[in-house]
Amino acid sequence: MSYGFSLIAENAPLLLIGLRATLLLAAVTLVASTVIGVLLGTLATVKARWVRMLVALYVEVLRDIPLIVTIFTIFFGAPFLGVPLEPFPAVALGLSLWGGANGAEIVRGGIQSVPKGQREAATALGLRAWKIYLLILWPQALRAVLPAYTGLLALIVQSTSLGALVGVTEFLKAGGLIIERSTVMQGINPAFEIYAFVLLVYFGVCSVLTALSRRLERRLGRASAGIVRTPDAASL
Repeated sequence: MSYGFSLIAENAPLLLIGLRATLLLAAVTLVASTVIGVLLGTLATVKARWVRMLVALYVEVLRDIPLIVTIFTIFFGAPFLGVPLEPFPAVALGLSLWGGANGAEIVRGGIQSVPKGQREAATALGLRAWKIYLLILWPQALRAVLPAYTGLLALIVQSTSLGALVGVTEFLKAGGLIIERSTVMQGINPAFEIYAFVLLVYFGVCSVLTALSRRLERRLGRASAGIVRTPDAASL
C-alpha cells in the first residue's frame, strides 16, 4: 500500500492533468445541460401541444439510448457529416444532450408542481408569459427541482469517465495510463491502489456537490418559511 502512495505521488502531475480535464469537462457539461434542461423543461409546460410533443420526443430518445452509445454515435458519426470532432468536444456534446434531456424532465416536474391557480391568477392580472415564469413559476419550482438536479449533476461528473473510451485523458484515463506504464516498465500491477484513489477523488467531488446542494436547499427552505410567516404576522 505504501508503494501505491509513492506511485501516486510520483505521477501526481499526470493525475492533476486528468483531474483538470475531468473538472473542465464536467463544468462545460453542467452549464450546457442546465441551459438545455431549463429551456426544454419550460417549453414542456407551454400551451402549444406541438412544442410539448417535440420536447417529449427529444427527452424520450436521449433518455432511452445508453449514454455511451450517444457518445460513440457523435464521435464516430460526426466525420460522416463533415464535422470531425476531437474527443473532448464530442464527449462534452454527448453528455450535454443527455444531461439536458434528464434536466428537462426534472424542470418540467418542478414547474408543474406549482399550483395551477397561481399561473391562472397571474394570467388574469395581465402578466406576460415570460414574466409568469420568471417571477412566479421558476422561483417556486427551484426548491422542488434542486435535490433531483443535484443528483443529476453528480451523475454527470461520474459519467465524464466515459471520455476515456474515446481518448479523452481525463482522471480515470490518467489512472489507467499509470497502471499500464507501471506494468510494462516495472513489472507491477498497482491497479487496486490507483483505482481506489480514483474512487476516493470522485467520491470527494460528488460529496462536495451534494453538501452544497443541501446547504442551498436549507437556505431556500428558511427563506420560503419566512415568506409564508410574514402575512400571518402582519395580519396579527
